[in-house]
Amino acid sequence: MVALVSTVAYLGLEARGVEVQCQIAAGLPRFSIVGLPDKAVGESRERVQAALAAMGLSLPPKRITINLSPADLPKEGSHYDLPIALALLAAMGVTDAEQLADWIAVGELALDGRIVPSPGVLLAALRASEQEKGLICPAAQGAEARWASGVPVCAAPGLVGLLNHLKGVQLLPEPQPGEVQAAAPGPDLKQVKGQETAKRALEIAAAGGHNLLMIGPPGTGKSLLAACLPGILPELTPSEALEVSMVASVAGELEGGRISRSRPFRSPHHSASMAALTGGGLRVRPGEVSMAHLGVLFLDELPEFQRGVLDSLRQPLETGEVSVARANAHVTFPARVQLVAAMNPCRCGHLGDPALACSRAPRCAADYQGKVSGPLLDRIDLHVEVDSVSAADLALPPSAEGSAEIAARVASARAVQTKRLRDTKMRSNAELEGETLEAHATPDEAGRTLLLQAAEAMKLSARSYTRMLRVARTVADLAGAEQIGRIHVAEALSYRRKPPRA
Repeated sequence: MVALVSTVAYLGLEARGVEVQCQIAAGLPRFSIVGLPDKAVGESRERVQAALAAMGLSLPPKRITINLSPADLPKEGSHYDLPIALALLAAMGVTDAEQLADWIAVGELALDGRIVPSPGVLLAALRASEQEKGLICPAAQGAEARWASGVPVCAAPGLVGLLNHLKGVQLLPEPQPGEVQAAAPGPDLKQVKGQETAKRALEIAAAGGHNLLMIGPPGTGKSLLAACLPGILPELTPSEALEVSMVASVAGELEGGRISRSRPFRSPHHSASMAALTGGGLRVRPGEVSMAHLGVLFLDELPEFQRGVLDSLRQPLETGEVSVARANAHVTFPARVQLVAAMNPCRCGHLGDPALACSRAPRCAADYQGKVSGPLLDRIDLHVEVDSVSAADLALPPSAEGSAEIAARVASARAVQTKRLRDTKMRSNAELEGETLEAHATPDEAGRTLLLQAAEAMKLSARSYTRMLRVARTVADLAGAEQIGRIHVAEALSYRRKPPRA
């Protein structure tokens, strides 16, 4: 007899169907798992045997073969424990094999028979919804699975309870969707003294989803400005929240099924490796650029990152996704992020200040800023210099305008963009391209003349030209203007990259 149980294999944010086949045949006692299992799947033998022993069951003294089909698809992770155990129990006649045909099962087994959490349950639930099947998962992840509407969810604490539920002896409670997590309070822009130009650049970046680079001496508030950005960004829409939660689910960071409507904010240390930033590893997992999907990726001390690590962001910033290539699989994760970076003008940090600058200025600035490649800088829309704040500025009372007021203007500008782009897949001005860019980001005659003059004088690349138009469109949206004018183009040009100061 061959018993079949359905489960999934995770490739990026795709859950592919896998059929767990169990055969118990005459022969020398052996328990083998085939079908390209990794180390964690191969160790399922020990966990399954221990879990069955905890129930008072022992394996029959026969040849037991578990096949994970399709056999050429790599199988990774501990979530195969539960489907392997169910297939084995069905082949032993302990449970009904036909009844299991209507379910997809995922979950790791503890040695005492408990079903413990494993990453990716939300993706499995969405796959079950597509296949019009139910989902069997750990009780601790029932709330997470419940976000896939219309899916029957059996959230079991252990094997015994699950088998009793399937037989109708015991009824497991229906899980409820997890809570919508409130945004954690962050710093307010009222705390930032001075820096009006940087605040304006931050508002434009939030309104259009643009990339931003802040350059200035240490202690001028660059990190504080970046930390204030989540407080002025609009909340995620329900569909966007589901996208972000899918990434968190496959990374195993969706705790208690709680889904947040606030945009992700990730701030990796400058010692992060390429795999940590873009994804990868022995078992491919999403990196920081994917964990920040539809949110903010903040890179402080930008030149201190390894150059190869920074350059690995060039393609994700352009395409909105990152592809991790391995010998046995190609995995793609979403990476539509807003990059915010901060850096000192030079290694000592005090370029332009005769009292504090080192003796190597201005050459040290060129060497230091040269650690960041030109193509990466070309993908950053807004370049703003954050100057030192005087003691007189610090003694001033807090600004009357804070994050709440700026967030209202950002929300109004985003609403205009949402209406404008409702028939496209684009979400903000930062994604404008092709015919949509020409239709909505063409300046008037005066603006066009200034743009052409600036493009020639500043030697703008085609990418810089396009990104400058996107910024001008955002400036016009904040001003409530239907068409881009000369003043909007002029402000957008003021944020283009400048050479190191002497």
